[in-house]
Amino acid sequence: MAKIIPFKAVRPTRAIVGLVAARPYQSYTVDERESRMDYNPYSFLHIVNPGYKYHKAIHGEERYKLVRNRYLEFKEDGVFIQDEKPSLYVYKIVNRHGQEFNGIIAATSAEDYEQNIIKKHEDTIAKREQTFKTYLQTVGFNAEPVLLTYPDNDIIASIIKETQKNYAEFEFTMTYRDTHYLWKLDNEKAINQVQNEFDKMKTIYIADGHHRSASSFLLYEDEKNKNTNHNGSESYNFFMSYLIPESDLVIHEFNRLIKDLNGLTKETFLIKLDYLFRITNRGSIPYTPSKPHHFSMYLDGEFYSLYLRKKRYKFNTALDQLDAELLYKTILQPILGIHNLRNDNRIEYVNGRHEMITIKSSVDSGEFKIGFGMCPATIKQIKNIADEGLKMPPKSTYILPKLRSGITIYEF
Repeated sequence: MAKIIPFKAVRPTRAIVGLVAARPYQSYTVDERESRMDYNPYSFLHIVNPGYKYHKAIHGEERYKLVRNRYLEFKEDGVFIQDEKPSLYVYKIVNRHGQEFNGIIAATSAEDYEQNIIKKHEDTIAKREQTFKTYLQTVGFNAEPVLLTYPDNDIIASIIKETQKNYAEFEFTMTYRDTHYLWKLDNEKAINQVQNEFDKMKTIYIADGHHRSASSFLLYEDEKNKNTNHNGSESYNFFMSYLIPESDLVIHEFNRLIKDLNGLTKETFLIKLDYLFRITNRGSIPYTPSKPHHFSMYLDGEFYSLYLRKKRYKFNTALDQLDAELLYKTILQPILGIHNLRNDNRIEYVNGRHEMITIKSSVDSGEFKIGFGMCPATIKQIKNIADEGLKMPPKSTYILPKLRSGITIYEF
């Protein structure tokens, strides 16, 4: 029952796609952004940061209008061209660690989002949703797909594999040494087969892009209510997504760094921990947990393992089983006094691609007092939480692949 449709993507030309493609705007430091824009006139950053042209920071709707102008200039200059025929796009990423991701870029249904066929597992911030909705309405395009995942499907996998035997429309490597490939799938029979397989799926899941999908849904509601001739086929009924099978997802954890012990001495803190955890001092050797409900802790120059005393903690929901929630409910909130994981400036997050030595360095520097490591969530946990209508704490997962902006663009 999940609906996907082909669309006429706006794409960079083959010769310069590697120059156009960019990471999400917020992932760059100011110096990185300016350096890339100084030396690369084709970077998509020029579109999303139009104030660069005037050496001035521009905000709000004035910025959105200039984003629209820069985008149209890229089209007028032939940097972007639009496909003549609606297509699905087979997309492959091979990162520097040899991890491979294969999926399909398509337009997915805002109505499916509304009806919970596209399921969520993270909370969104209403203000950010509204801000991005206004942005979308003004600029008229979506340049970064939402990452969705679906149960492994042999028919879809075979169509992807068969398509990849053809000459790729794009093949380029980014400075992060990720190599990207894109094939256009415009064969109607193959498109219908893919659509039929998705139509059999009761649910698919958002892996990354909760705010983008929520904002696209708000755009759909606005435009539908304004259009007296609405029929469901308009472009605003859909948003661009990259759909990959569950087995291709790579899920890392986010580890936690805390700036103080909430006024407690080290000894008092450890005594409070002992009620719910079996604590073992591991000395100076970095310890990484290998099982759910086991945690690593670094404090005062030493690593500790924390094993949950399960007889003293009840698991009532799928969310209770999640280590990020467990750490919050047993240590961060009741002992360290951190109630708002999103806004408390005493906590910071380090994605699990970095080893525990990063936690050690951050604490040893004196910037933080204590650090915690955990095991990553599984796709099964994420799905169970979404199926129960629950939401994970902020920074519970760091999910790969990370997508680039400006490679395929969906116009409203």
